[in-house]
Amino acid sequence: MFPLYDENPTRITPYFTYGLIGMNVLVFLHEVSLSNAQLNQFFSQYAVVPQELTYNLAAEWPTLFTSQFLHGGWWHLISNMVFLWVFGNNIEERLGHFKYLIFYLVCGALAALCQWFIGMYSTIPSLGASGAISGVLGAYLIRFPQARVTTLVFLGFFVTTISVPALVIIGIFFVQNVISGLVSLQAAANMSVQTGGVAYWAHIGGFVFGVILAPIFGLFRRD
Repeated sequence: MFPLYDENPTRITPYFTYGLIGMNVLVFLHEVSLSNAQLNQFFSQYAVVPQELTYNLAAEWPTLFTSQFLHGGWWHLISNMVFLWVFGNNIEERLGHFKYLIFYLVCGALAALCQWFIGMYSTIPSLGASGAISGVLGAYLIRFPQARVTTLVFLGFFVTTISVPALVIIGIFFVQNVISGLVSLQAAANMSVQTGGVAYWAHIGGFVFGVILAPIFGLFRRD
């Protein structure tokens, strides 16, 4: 399943959602212009490197925010931006432009800290907008629990669209990340090696903090 759009029209233009998508795309285009050595240096400087954050929080804390605009590949970027495009506009409308931006960045930073907590001495960079977008998904789920989303479905060589509850798409996203996160913990415990890959615990943390913080930011305010 791949979300295309939801059923809730917005009465405002979601400038900040569009702006965040644009910034992520521009940064990624800069990434692909770099050599491997330059890219590694770029990630080292702007992604969250848990060990460096552990030893030098005063200097490294900005990476909790800059890392949210980095991506490790085309699919990483596209999948994140599609979810932000589909679900971000309604949350921006409910919170207001500037509160939405703060909410997004705070969820992303807290999500990165969740991943850092799991492996404080890892030297593998953690990056991506997934934690912040997970916060948006958590907010969407509690604000629009009955909403439906038009979704692209691949059935072998046949492609179609269906309308499914947003709860299903977001629920699958969350459960998949919980299971994957637990598996990654178990693998690390059994193998006693440093593991990399998808920052599942940032996804989980971002989702949980989105559910907690969105009402505080005014998600349920009256028009």
